[in-house]
Amino acid sequence: MLLSAIVMIPATTSAQSNPPADATTTLHITDTPSPGNRKDSSAEAEIIGLKKQLADQQKQIDELRLLIGEQRKPMAGKSEVARDSSAPGPAESQPDSVAVNTKEVTTAARKNAGSGNQSSNGQEAEPLSLRIGSTSITPVGFMDFSTIFRSTNGGSGLGTNFGSIPFNNTPAGRLSETRLTAQNSRIGLRVDTIVKDASVLGYFESDFLGFTPGNLVVTSNSDSNRLRVYFVDVRKGKLEFLGGQSWSMLTPNRKGLSPIPGDIFYTQNIDTNYQVGLVWARSPQFRVVYHPNESVAIGLSLENPEQYIGGSGGGGLVTLPTALVTPFANQLDNGNTALGVPNLHPDIITKVAFDRQVANRSLHFEVGGVIRSFKVFNPLNQRTFTATGGGGSVNVNFEIVKNLRVVSNNFFSNGGGRWIFGQAPDLIVRGDGSPSLIHSGSTVTGLEAQATKNTLLYGYYGGVYIKRNVAIDPTNGNFVGYGFPGSPSGQNRTIQEATVGAIRTFWRDPKYGALQLMGQYSYLTRRPWSVAVGQPKEAHTNMIFLNLRYVLPGSAPTAK
Repeated sequence: MLLSAIVMIPATTSAQSNPPADATTTLHITDTPSPGNRKDSSAEAEIIGLKKQLADQQKQIDELRLLIGEQRKPMAGKSEVARDSSAPGPAESQPDSVAVNTKEVTTAARKNAGSGNQSSNGQEAEPLSLRIGSTSITPVGFMDFSTIFRSTNGGSGLGTNFGSIPFNNTPAGRLSETRLTAQNSRIGLRVDTIVKDASVLGYFESDFLGFTPGNLVVTSNSDSNRLRVYFVDVRKGKLEFLGGQSWSMLTPNRKGLSPIPGDIFYTQNIDTNYQVGLVWARSPQFRVVYHPNESVAIGLSLENPEQYIGGSGGGGLVTLPTALVTPFANQLDNGNTALGVPNLHPDIITKVAFDRQVANRSLHFEVGGVIRSFKVFNPLNQRTFTATGGGGSVNVNFEIVKNLRVVSNNFFSNGGGRWIFGQAPDLIVRGDGSPSLIHSGSTVTGLEAQATKNTLLYGYYGGVYIKRNVAIDPTNGNFVGYGFPGSPSGQNRTIQEATVGAIRTFWRDPKYGALQLMGQYSYLTRRPWSVAVGQPKEAHTNMIFLNLRYVLPGSAPTAK
């Protein structure tokens, strides 16, 4: 309630005109009338009375100013709360022990959307986002300069094709690889607003790891921009809906079932294919999440399917029966079929996540599952075949002591190899054209330690196991499928990787961003099911990654 006071001053009174709004008003009256205008004692008494009246009014004005100032303080606080309520979702992206150094520190904007940014001394900081009405638009991303060294020449650039590292009896296995690149630099934006009491988040992110022309590194190094994630997320009450391209719900989370990249676990690695054994995809999807309370999230997601027989990311390709190579060429994805593969229905993914405090330590635990269907047609016998498979995951992320977290993400499947970064095929094809699903499983287990305020250390073990599945080719009686005696050396039984790394943050500020130096060392091995005479039993490589990163101000977390 605003109060006002109107002071009526006689025209003959001498006062200072137009005082500053926030200054104390001082009224001046001549104590002694000029000699030419002296009046009798009654006139003097009247002047003294006017002076007293004006002094009393001045005192009332000062008291009113103080009262108005006190009333404005709680009103300003309510205004800040109201603006901050426009931010949909949680305030922090990850536990404090890892939030600063994640590969994508992009979730702080949801907290800042619609609220004033203030520095530690209480002064208002420069804005990190563009505000239009109740909508906040925040740039996200970072600029990377990466150096990669491998003791063998995998030929895959910044991201490692784990399943195809060369053997040391080949030229590629005897030659090392060194490369400099800015491809992993990332740019995007997020839009936060409120629409009819629903929190709406729009998110876009891209990098420069797209199509690579053959002469890319000769002169111009014109790396192609590509889409990473692009979705809208709407939350009202206990329900949340998402549509667009996002990280798969099957990918492990660090917090709840949030789609924000900083709330998702895909390691701290510099390698853009992350770690062997990680279950992940960025796929078109529609998901629904129910939040019964602050600690539990239950989700269902319909995601883009693909009938996969290997060939992507270095994964081994299954061997088809001779007569079915051509008829099945576009029915199953061999890593080079683009959008030509038919699919029966979307992959159906469910997950339940729990976030609790245990002995004042944060715990994230989740269980998930996927149901998949496959359908093929054999024109040689005019028969149609279908098969149904799936898999399950059990993941935990727990701060066992202050600033030390243990993570363990585990996946088991029958026909789910595509979700393990394509390192395992989903199925083989029998002689009559019917599909037979392949069992596969993986793990990523390790530690993340915030050693100091600005230094994060981490170490992981990742592994993939692919079970053999063998059939007989009716044309010639030979073995077909995956892992049979004499099978190609790309049909791996196991792929394993041990990784250690560190991230040093030199400085970080919400107004200016953050500057980080990252290092990663990995030892990678793969062992095929069948080894030819004279060929090594396994292939291995040593990998070193160094990365200098500047994080955009809109993505940089506030210093602790």
